[in-house]
Amino acid sequence: MSARCVMVLGTSSGAGKSWLATALCRHYARQGLKVAPFKAQNMSNNARVVPDLAGGMGEIGAAQYFQALAARAAPEVRMNPLLLKPEADTHSQVVLLGQVSAALTALPWRARSAQVWPQIAAALDALRADNDVVVIEGAGSPAEINLMDSDIVNLRVARHADARCLLVTDIDRGGAFAHLYGTWALLPEADRARLHGFVLNKFRGDAALLAPAPAQLERLTGVPTVAVLPMRFGHGLPEEDGVFDDRPVAAAPPSAGLQAKMASNAGVASASSYLKDSFTHCTPRRIAIVAYPRISNLDEFQPLKNLPGVQLVWARTPAQLHGADWIVLPGSKATAADLGWLRAQHLDAAIAAHAGQGGAVLGICGGLQMLGEALIDLHGVESQAGIDGNAPGLGLLPLVTSFAPHKTVRRTQARFGAATGAWAPLAGVPVAGYEIHSGQTAQHPAMAAKGDLAHALIPRIAWQNAAGNVLGVYLHGLFEDAGVLQALFGAQAPTLDAAFERLADEIERAFAPGVLQALIAP
Repeated sequence: MSARCVMVLGTSSGAGKSWLATALCRHYARQGLKVAPFKAQNMSNNARVVPDLAGGMGEIGAAQYFQALAARAAPEVRMNPLLLKPEADTHSQVVLLGQVSAALTALPWRARSAQVWPQIAAALDALRADNDVVVIEGAGSPAEINLMDSDIVNLRVARHADARCLLVTDIDRGGAFAHLYGTWALLPEADRARLHGFVLNKFRGDAALLAPAPAQLERLTGVPTVAVLPMRFGHGLPEEDGVFDDRPVAAAPPSAGLQAKMASNAGVASASSYLKDSFTHCTPRRIAIVAYPRISNLDEFQPLKNLPGVQLVWARTPAQLHGADWIVLPGSKATAADLGWLRAQHLDAAIAAHAGQGGAVLGICGGLQMLGEALIDLHGVESQAGIDGNAPGLGLLPLVTSFAPHKTVRRTQARFGAATGAWAPLAGVPVAGYEIHSGQTAQHPAMAAKGDLAHALIPRIAWQNAAGNVLGVYLHGLFEDAGVLQALFGAQAPTLDAAFERLADEIERAFAPGVLQALIAP
């Protein structure tokens, strides 16, 4: 088996490469073909835990994880052999074939490329041998001429795979035809021939108004515009690379099932009055997620955006926490640095005030570590220029976290213990998720000696304070678990599979007849 390779290139980051690659994965899988996604190098702090080549577990970018699910394939490390996880503006942790490489992390960018290309090429070749179609996603733009000599993710991959390429641009930004033409013009002559079509993404309005530009562009380049994809909101998938969406989202009414359940309660004068009271005091209506600079695994909150009756707010100031039913401290790729940023924004006092008034607080992974009494970094794992990894925590849980070079990377299945207070609905609920963290957290010994203990809901993974309103968990994917959503919200988010089907339907409507099949023709 030697797969035909279809590659999605973009005129810029955020053009829609990940979205289109995901849709193509499901489209070809629906044809009964064996499909795999591939991205040579991804730069993202949104990662997933998948099997590695040694029988253990490793990390890949979340986009390739979702693309694998869309392809109806089992996600694995060859689908994203190189993952760069930014820890500062000029520094990233390097993950090769699922495992952190300290040696590669220490290398400068251009020197690293020569070291990793053999592994990237081998991963791609293995996927080609095992599949009918490999859908490849590029990164940024293939016309970044300052990086062409060290390229390992765009043109070099296209040449190696003999890929047929689509070039997608975000027309909503303006200048789309200039972006397409400029990108084409900067490509080497031989690589221009790999372009089989231009794709206009995020278009609003009547596509007929685009004429005569597509025809003029084809006369200049010889490349047809093969699809115009509409602007879409609420497609159900995390945004490309987990970029959060600041658009205001109006809170929708609770689901019909939840309304019926509420209305059936004895002693309720009317369904509408009970809804107002119950939803305000029991089910979170407004959830504020603290958006610190090195936020990670942001994509795990997508199900909350899809839930009826829930408004998600990305908070960077104390004012944005006002009126929240829950405050969530998400994962972080640089816990100590993000904790310092949080304090500089005076968010620490706002979070403490919310918790002091009985408000619900949830910390996930790095957020859990921040909620404790102290961070201890004897090995310099969290320390950066000007940042000391040893720092006091927020003091909302009597825990202490010690960092070590070894990273925990695993999938986890567990069951919540006897949760109380705001988190009581989780009591006894089974949960499945994944862990990616360097620190290990335990009871604060001095506080424990005085009887001040955090209540362990899942040993070494989840703890709750005595009042019951503060919960910290190492487990990512909490809100992707149907049982957890049902317990906390009495509702379910639309499934990922339904979202993949909608994406495939959309590109099948939008692409010119025969184009998608021609991309994989012998």
